[in-house]
Amino acid sequence: MQYSNIPLAQMVVAYCEANKIQHIVISPGSRNAPLTIGFTFNPSFKCYSIVDERCAAFFALGIAQQLQEPVALLCTSGSALLNYYPAISEAFFSDIPLVVLSADRPEDRIGIGDGQTIYQENVYGKHVVAAANLKSGIDSGLLEHNAREIERTLSTCLKSNGPVHINVPFNEPLYGRTDKLLVPLPKALTQEQHSKLDSEQERRFNELWKTSKKKMLLVGVLNPNELDQEVIDFLAQDDGLMVFTETTSNLVNDEFFPSIDKIIAPLNESGFKDLQPDLLVTMGGLVVSKKIKAFLRDFPAKEHWHIGTNRANDTFFYLTEHVTASPNAWFKKIKTNLQSTDNSTYRTSWKKIANHRDMLHNDYMKEIPFSDLLVFHMLLQQLPKDLLIQMGNSSTIRYAQLFRWNHNSSMFCNRGTSGIDGSTSTAIGAAVVSRRATLFVTGDLSFFYDSNALWNNYIPNNFKILLINNSGGGIFRILPGHKNTDNFDTYFETKHHLNAQHLCKMFGFQYLSASNEADLNNQLKTFFRIEDTPVLLEVSTPSQLNDEVLLNYFEFIK
Repeated sequence: MQYSNIPLAQMVVAYCEANKIQHIVISPGSRNAPLTIGFTFNPSFKCYSIVDERCAAFFALGIAQQLQEPVALLCTSGSALLNYYPAISEAFFSDIPLVVLSADRPEDRIGIGDGQTIYQENVYGKHVVAAANLKSGIDSGLLEHNAREIERTLSTCLKSNGPVHINVPFNEPLYGRTDKLLVPLPKALTQEQHSKLDSEQERRFNELWKTSKKKMLLVGVLNPNELDQEVIDFLAQDDGLMVFTETTSNLVNDEFFPSIDKIIAPLNESGFKDLQPDLLVTMGGLVVSKKIKAFLRDFPAKEHWHIGTNRANDTFFYLTEHVTASPNAWFKKIKTNLQSTDNSTYRTSWKKIANHRDMLHNDYMKEIPFSDLLVFHMLLQQLPKDLLIQMGNSSTIRYAQLFRWNHNSSMFCNRGTSGIDGSTSTAIGAAVVSRRATLFVTGDLSFFYDSNALWNNYIPNNFKILLINNSGGGIFRILPGHKNTDNFDTYFETKHHLNAQHLCKMFGFQYLSASNEADLNNQLKTFFRIEDTPVLLEVSTPSQLNDEVLLNYFEFIK
């Protein structure tokens, strides 16, 4: 086996191998050549080459999202690693482990006008859980320092499930190889358990659970199968508990309440007071629904407890307690002692309201014209089972929130920072390591913004893109503001006349299109039948009608 002849490069690769970091996403360059040699000549690693660093980072994010294990990113020096920043911030707020390995010039070459240099040390600031700036050189003191720094940084990544940055300076020459190991092989780092079950917290929680007649469990982003069925069944049986879920919660039960906005949006002040919980419990990651955030801020619970091993966000400004355990471990341990609230009608009364809203929802779908909202309705009519579904941000994920999705599918979206910038790249990365057919649903601005995502040699044949093209940022037509002016069209909605046909031809996607209900019905059948090549279905919707249809929807379900 071939190695770089630079000891520091061998050390970094050896630590990655010892800690079973298997996927390495490399953006070609010169300064990172020693590490590229080390990774690509070692059969322990699966290496990918993606030129655009921003796309590469989101691609790695998609892999780590699915595997729930660290994925390494490798780039050259200079502005290259700045292009990782959007994905790094997304990984930080979504608790996804990434390891950035940035090559650098030696310290004496920084700040003197040498080419391709910036100040790389701690460049990601608060958006990584750990950072290390290694030293170039081969004396034993420097090697010991570097080993300690690599251990500290990787250990934090493994324990915290967050992104880390290791900056690695190299002197020239960069391309030398050897068949000899120049550094000792490290041992795997110990991973400590996060869960901390506190008996005093358990006592207080039990008391609150028993005495609160109106309990609300709000579930944010959650990986599929994070809760055992016995925990789900327990949560579904308490009439004093409303479990609000989102599409990204990946949590389904007939007694739970999906489509939060469908319930919240039509309420008046009396309805909000009836819904106001005594006890609010949250778990999972960030929440999409703005309406539930506004409601819980304006009508606060008496206590808010968050259950989870990572950060507890004080989203509603009255966080009482943080249980630093996994929700599954916490409820499995305490559920036998939790007593349901006596004579509570909290869940059952709202279940009737939710069922009525579902009926009105279905009635509305029968009468609306061709629009973004109808596209989602039609998609669900033909959606196959057991898909990996990736959603774009902005209006796409918000439309998705209004529907009940297939129980056998799993749903993901970059909700850490909620940006549109890397959704396509993330979806492709996720598809590469998933054995399931993958559907990516996106809007036009997000898709064209990240079109370099298709410059990728690893896209599986069962990868599908549903592109909803409303010729601009349609979500801005729903928000307050002066519409149908040149200023609005140019600077807010950003109107355009682009389509994806030529991109598909260039990158080897089969292209389908639809611009009315009949076409879409037929094209969806073809879209889901195609299995031998990646395929994109572009659906053109009327930009000046979509906002009217959506706003009228919320009026109708009142």
